[in-house]
Amino acid sequence: MSVLLKTKLSVDYPNKPGALRELEMEIAEGEILGLVGESGSGKSTVALALLGLLEHKGAKISGQILFDGHDLLKLSSRSMREIRGRDIALVLQSPLASLNPALRIGAQFAEAWRAHNWGAKKQWKERALELLERVSLPADEAFLDRYPRQLSVGQAQRVLIAMAILHKPRLLIADEPTSALDAVTASEILALFQRLNRELNMAMLFISHDLLSVAALCSRIAILQAGQIIECGATQEIFRDPRTADTRALLDAVMRNSIAAAEMAGELHPASPVKR
Repeated sequence: MSVLLKTKLSVDYPNKPGALRELEMEIAEGEILGLVGESGSGKSTVALALLGLLEHKGAKISGQILFDGHDLLKLSSRSMREIRGRDIALVLQSPLASLNPALRIGAQFAEAWRAHNWGAKKQWKERALELLERVSLPADEAFLDRYPRQLSVGQAQRVLIAMAILHKPRLLIADEPTSALDAVTASEILALFQRLNRELNMAMLFISHDLLSVAALCSRIAILQAGQIIECGATQEIFRDPRTADTRALLDAVMRNSIAAAEMAGELHPASPVKR
């Protein structure tokens, strides 16, 4: 598989130098790469950097973000806006907060469509209905007329995914997309990601602290610690035989956090044995 994305990226915030330190990462065409790290390790900074959304945070960015051979850091703001949402799309962790509560679902699809299809305004509804069916939502006018408050969290996440793939992006960034979902819905969303990756040959960067989700979905895992990738490899190899003590410690810490969160949500019995 050819390389779609390749980075060597450093990011400094005014109050946090070294947020990312020469972060090297590759994603191949059609690959799902999992990015795992504790809170504060820089996971969301990676997502924002790839989308060109760090400027308003006063961040200083250096290095390279090569996407299909073009360095995104050298593009103008206008050129980056053309790529964002069309070639690189994003799904966030809080679906109801990500949708505009004042607009019907259909209006939000129409706005997302017009962002990159000014010459074909009337086609948005046909495309929206097609995608609603693809993500297992009602593909009818009545659903498009709903407001976000009329959706469940799981339905809202599926709407966000449908909007993210509206323009057939080559790379989808999913930033903690299952953290607000119950175990059953999260499992369904993971299966949906897997199916879309297969059907659309769409590469994914799956950012999560949930190792069980990462293990189920990703072919490779990159371990992020203090702004650096400390290990990257095939999922089974990383879990079975981490090369560094730091990776082992991080995986243990993340697993403990995952188990604690699941217990609090009632998804696991505290006495249930969980093995890594």
